[in-house]
Amino acid sequence: MAVSAGLLEDRPHFGIMLMLGAWLLFAFVDTSAKWLVILGFPAFQLAFMRYAGHFVISVAVIAKGGIARDRFQTGHMWQVLSRAMLLVMATLSNFYALNFLPLTVTAAIMFSSPVIVCALSGPLLGEHVGPWRWFAILLGFAGVLVVIRPFGEAFHIAMILPLLNSLSLALYSIMTRRLAGVVATETMQFYMGALGTAVMLPLALWAWKWPDNPMDWMILIGLGVFGWAGHQLLTNAHRFGSANTLMPYTYSFMIYLSVLSYLVFQHLPDQWTVIGAMIIVISGLIIWKREQR
Repeated sequence: MAVSAGLLEDRPHFGIMLMLGAWLLFAFVDTSAKWLVILGFPAFQLAFMRYAGHFVISVAVIAKGGIARDRFQTGHMWQVLSRAMLLVMATLSNFYALNFLPLTVTAAIMFSSPVIVCALSGPLLGEHVGPWRWFAILLGFAGVLVVIRPFGEAFHIAMILPLLNSLSLALYSIMTRRLAGVVATETMQFYMGALGTAVMLPLALWAWKWPDNPMDWMILIGLGVFGWAGHQLLTNAHRFGSANTLMPYTYSFMIYLSVLSYLVFQHLPDQWTVIGAMIIVISGLIIWKREQR
C-alpha cells in the first residue's frame, strides 16, 4: 500500500484546517484520560482502550477495499512499526503523568517536542543547525525548566514523564515526515493500532477496572475513536502542507487544553506554567521562522 510521493498536494490552507482539527481531537483524548484517571482507571487500561478502538476502526477502513494480504504490506515495515512504538510510549507516559499533573502542565512540557526535533535534526537528518536555532533550542529548554521548577516545591517526579513523551513525539514526528506520502495513511494507522493493542493488552488485563456506568464506557471507547480520527487528520495534513507551514498550528493544542481544563476540571494554570509555556512557544516559533528562511 505504498503511496507515491507525487500524491503530495500543495494545499496549505486545507492542511492547516486538518491540523487544527487533529489537535482538537487530541485535546479530547487527554481530557477524557484525565477524567478517567480521576475515577481510578489505570493508565495501562486507558492506553489499551486508546489503541484497541484505533485498531478496530483501522481494520474496518482497510476492509472496505477487501481483505487481502497486499493491503497490509509495506516496504517500510521497520519504520512503520518504530513510528507506532514511539507513539505507544508517548501515550503511556502521558496517561500515567495525568495521575499527578494538570493537563496544562503536561501540555506545556510536551510542546518542547519541536525543540527536540530541531536538536535532533543534525545527527538524524544531517541538517545544519545555525546559531539562531541553537539559541531557540536553549530557550525552549529554559522554558521547560520554568514549567517544572526542578528545585522548587512545585516539582513532582512525574514531570519526567512528559519529557519522555516529548522525546518520543519528536522522533515520531521525524518518522511521520519521512513516511507521509510514501506509506498509505491507512497502513500506518493499522499497524499503530495493532502494535499498541498487542503491547498494552496483558498490562491492561493485569490492572483492569470495570466501568460502573454507560458514560464511563463511552468515554473509554472515545479514547480510541478520537485518537484514530486525530492521527488520520494529522497524517493527511502533511500531504497538503509542509511541516514548516503546519508547525505553528500545533500550539492550538495548548489553547484547547486550557479551555477544556477550565470547563471540565475548573483548573487554571499558574503564572509560572503560563510563562514557561510562552517561552517554549516562542522558541518553537523562532525555529519555525529560521526553517522557513
